[in-house]
Amino acid sequence: MGDGGDPAELVSAFLEGNGLPVRDIGRTATQFHPTGGGTPCGATLYVSASAGSVIIGGPPGTPSPVPGIPDVVAVVHTHRDPIESSPSVMGACAIGSGNSGGSAGGASPDEWQLGPWRDSWSRDEHAAAVSAVRSAIGRGDVYQVNVVGHASAPYTGDPGPALARVAALPGARYGGVLSGDGWAVATASPETLVEVRGGRVITRPIKGTRPATEQGRRELLASAKERAEHVMIVDLERNDLARLGVGAVRVDELFAVRRWCELWQAESVVSAPIEQPVGLPELLRALCPGGSVTGAPKHAALAEIARLEPVGRGVSMGALGWVGTDHLDLGLSIRTAAVDGERVHLWAGGGITIDSDPWAEVDEAAAKAAPMRAALAGP
Repeated sequence: MGDGGDPAELVSAFLEGNGLPVRDIGRTATQFHPTGGGTPCGATLYVSASAGSVIIGGPPGTPSPVPGIPDVVAVVHTHRDPIESSPSVMGACAIGSGNSGGSAGGASPDEWQLGPWRDSWSRDEHAAAVSAVRSAIGRGDVYQVNVVGHASAPYTGDPGPALARVAALPGARYGGVLSGDGWAVATASPETLVEVRGGRVITRPIKGTRPATEQGRRELLASAKERAEHVMIVDLERNDLARLGVGAVRVDELFAVRRWCELWQAESVVSAPIEQPVGLPELLRALCPGGSVTGAPKHAALAEIARLEPVGRGVSMGALGWVGTDHLDLGLSIRTAAVDGERVHLWAGGGITIDSDPWAEVDEAAAKAAPMRAALAGP
């Protein structure tokens, strides 16, 4: 975090200064409806996993493998005149070591080519990290920890089409590309970190994975281990929302099976009514980093993550989405890739419980990364 201070406050002050009333999200959703050219219609917001940890007083973790990408990026868009069909950029804010604006550096007009992937740890090292988490659970240090690995590959040519293929992967609730000076991020995330709409604050944690076959669906629904892991994170998210003090928290849907690419995943919906004023800083402090990619208890899990993961999470496992004048919708940046001037980067992992099989967890992470690797390689 290059600029110091609380990232949640810094970005909220920037957005408020550019005409978005983010200090009272309930009021934003019901009373603020700007029209006409030159007025803000919303902002693209990205918050890294490291920034999310810092927001709640946790460790920043291992340094990012893409240090040129800022920890927080906010781009404010304005309404254009009626004759123009799309919003224009009003202003941009970047917090951290990188810069916003521009496009991914290092690209050339040459044909796109992706080199060999290099993993941040071997399969044996990944399995050893899973075993280390199980030992920490056995000691009573944590109940669950999400362990994430990183891989990168060199490239030549224009990364834009490859990133667009990632963003278009089937099952993505949040599919898009955000670019800056010398970098770009593409997400195909299926998971909601936090949404504010219709007077409610909502989160949709995902936990539990199987191949998208009939047998895989039956196995996921029947797995006591997957269900226990999932319910643990649902309880964590219930507590996160309860900390907002906005209204009674409820579980609207529990362990529903959704499809992302060739995988089944279990998703729940947790929500609360907005009965008291709540702002963007409070939402970020309550829900960042997402419980499904940290573990429980959250602070203890973050300490294990910082100890075990050899490469930082970079753009993954953070937040990326939209802060509007009538709603807020931030996806959890899983299934997310990044490029700098020389390499493509991606991350994948999974939640570890006392019953986790190390080699099955290694294989699950590889299955999550496979569609992104294929999309990046070419059509």
